[in-house]
Amino acid sequence: MNLTRTEARERAELITVESYDVNLDLTRGGEVFGSTTTVKFTAAPGSSSFIDAVTRTVHGVTLNGRSLDPATVSDGVRIQLPDLAEHNELTVVADMPYMNTGEGLHRFVDPVDNEVYLYTQFEVPDSRRMFTVFEQPDLKATFAFTITAPSHWDVISNSPTPSPEEAAPAEDGSARSVWTFAPTPRLSSYVTALIAGPYQSVRSEVTSSDGRVIPLGVFARKSLMQYLDADNIFELTRQGFGFFEAQFGCPYPFEKYDQLFVPEFNAGAMENAGAVTILEGYVFRSKVTGAQVERRAITVLHELAHMWFGDLVTMLWWNDLWLNESFAEYMSHLAAVEATSFTSAWTTFASVEKSWAYRQDQLPTTHPIFAEINDLQDVEVNFDGITYAKGASVLRQLVAWVGPEQFMAGVREYFAKHSWHNTELSDLMVELEKASGRDLDDWGRQWLETAGVNTLAPELDVDAEGKLRSFAILQSAVPEWPTIRPHRLAVGFYNLDDAGKLTRVHREELDVDGERTEVPALAGLAQPDLILINDDDLAYAKVRLDPRSLATATARLKDFTESLPRTLVWNSAWDAARDGETPARKYVELILANVAAETDSSVILVQLRQLATTLNFYVAEEHREATTAAAADRLWDLAAEVPAGSDGQLQFIKAFALLARSGSQLDRVAGLLDGSVALEGLSLDQDLRWELVASLVAGGRMGQDGIDSELQRDNTSSGQNAAALAKAAIPTPEAKAAAWESIVVKGELSNALQGSAVTGFMRVPDRSLLEPYSEKYFAAVPGIVATRTHALAQQIVVGLYPALLTTQATIDRTDGFLASLPAESAALRRMMLENRDGVARALRARAADVVADGSPQ
Repeated sequence: MNLTRTEARERAELITVESYDVNLDLTRGGEVFGSTTTVKFTAAPGSSSFIDAVTRTVHGVTLNGRSLDPATVSDGVRIQLPDLAEHNELTVVADMPYMNTGEGLHRFVDPVDNEVYLYTQFEVPDSRRMFTVFEQPDLKATFAFTITAPSHWDVISNSPTPSPEEAAPAEDGSARSVWTFAPTPRLSSYVTALIAGPYQSVRSEVTSSDGRVIPLGVFARKSLMQYLDADNIFELTRQGFGFFEAQFGCPYPFEKYDQLFVPEFNAGAMENAGAVTILEGYVFRSKVTGAQVERRAITVLHELAHMWFGDLVTMLWWNDLWLNESFAEYMSHLAAVEATSFTSAWTTFASVEKSWAYRQDQLPTTHPIFAEINDLQDVEVNFDGITYAKGASVLRQLVAWVGPEQFMAGVREYFAKHSWHNTELSDLMVELEKASGRDLDDWGRQWLETAGVNTLAPELDVDAEGKLRSFAILQSAVPEWPTIRPHRLAVGFYNLDDAGKLTRVHREELDVDGERTEVPALAGLAQPDLILINDDDLAYAKVRLDPRSLATATARLKDFTESLPRTLVWNSAWDAARDGETPARKYVELILANVAAETDSSVILVQLRQLATTLNFYVAEEHREATTAAAADRLWDLAAEVPAGSDGQLQFIKAFALLARSGSQLDRVAGLLDGSVALEGLSLDQDLRWELVASLVAGGRMGQDGIDSELQRDNTSSGQNAAALAKAAIPTPEAKAAAWESIVVKGELSNALQGSAVTGFMRVPDRSLLEPYSEKYFAAVPGIVATRTHALAQQIVVGLYPALLTTQATIDRTDGFLASLPAESAALRRMMLENRDGVARALRARAADVVADGSPQ
């Protein structure tokens, strides 16, 4: 199944692909579909190569009119192509399997009406699961799809949907039709797409900068259309069109733009050219937090940015995956701030994306942004916080380094030169150097070819009158990654005003380089109440506060007038807790004392997630239960104190339900569910009901009968996923054994149901329930990785790791497992090293956790 970079390079030197003609029959039942591919390509005469096809059965292979024996040339993954001519035509007739893993051509049956829905997910190597293809990004070609499907379906692809023609009935007598799509522009195979089924749609349009009217469509399953707020999606899309066309100096490159919300999707979305697929959870059937609404907006803009950067111009090989994703991530936040109502998106970026980046960059598996990608397995494990979040953070640093106007001027020239082709990082950097006049070679080596995060700290000398004699910024690095890097950043001075609010009174922007950078412009100024290095969050670095600033931040965190500096201080506090510099219970106190005053929904979401992590892993074991119970009680109080019906109220109740353990807490959860307890403004919708059900199940207050009763109320795909989580959370040895059997032994669950069951299995108030599965986990993992697709295997390897058994014994067992792994198990080794690091960090944090007054335990 693997493809090495060497093989891809050699194949690209031999072959140029002209076109694919793909004919699919989707009326052969629920196991396989018919796939007939005709591909035209040129090659070095007399050479041999191979083409990719993951097949159930190959019925025929015809190369230049010559029949090849499928049993000889096909192994179910590749088809060998001997004795090629200069101009070649290959036809492969095969049956290919539907998937239920969110990869290839995924098949889903809606439990509401038993209708079948299909969609594709091809990144990284999975277009070969639907048709025969040279599966690598630099072998672009045109694609013409002809689809036979039930007549009542809608069929969507990259090209505009044609009017279907009636076909002969299927074997069961049902009506069939044929959709014949026009060829696409030259694309990489991983951004082609097919979405088919009785999807319903809402239509609109937008006028491109070149005067074309671009049709827009938003699609969802029939049973979800009542919840689809298409007007919001269209508004964001139009705002994104205007912003990106102006910034890129290039009109939208395709004929139409469809956005399709699809079931059981593994990622947030996928940038298929003109036919973006999006996680169905972004169709909001219940009240959701502002954080979720903002996340959807960022996702919509991210995928739209890919239409230019990724689809129009595509990376040559996957080592530039980081640039592809980082550019879209940076541009989506920039567009949100400058072109939509989500003007605080950089606060969210600092809170969500950068936190992810810093966490990933401190793992033992961290790697340079520009990673060496030797094969497809390397790609799969590099969809990580370095590729997305650190890359986007460093790209923002680059924009500050070269200047925003100069950056966009270089990007416009890049699109003008390379449209419809493949590029490497150097192609973009050349244009940025020309536009900015900055030499970026050293910058690239230090930021892109090394790993690790620097720490920046202030050094100040204050005279007797409270004025700064001198100010410097000290930069350090960890021994494993000792690079000292250049930064473009701002230093902010904040004072408490007459109203008791922390307001910025001075800002100094400068270049920082080396271990010590003097800032003479600050000498002579009065020392403020708080000094914030990396104000405005331009740089990628951990930040430390001087003693006075730390005291101010701890006492007055809620009093910042702006959300971004407050978030940067939140992040610094989280770093200190994770690093064991601040006792975990002190960090819990900081969150609970300040989170109710937080105005940014995404920041509240992140703080509550970090609260749960701290309680589960970082608080000393002997204090964990008491601290968790006290935190849950405080969250209940906060839910009652904040404005009725507010975003904060919903988030605090959800966090309370997750942490509820005691009898009185579970009584409140049960009361909310049955209506005997009410909070003014809190809407008890179906998704919140499921969270309360899961809380009661995990707490031993509800069993399978209660789950079944709730599922009768909500027998939808969302309900089935929630029920799978709750069932796996039943706190009995028998229920855990049944869940383990279903997830690990049988392995028949879809990606969505398996993910829910894994989450439920690990939701235990009594961790002794997990002890029998520690050794079973290590015994099962190698077989899981060998026999399941990457998406399903990763869910199990990461999700079922016994991290909640936070002991040295877990680390020792992991070390023994790692020592036994063969060299070729690179992906499994990486996941296991990251699992181990989480437990090791937790043990260090627990050791540092002291009682609240700071006295030793």
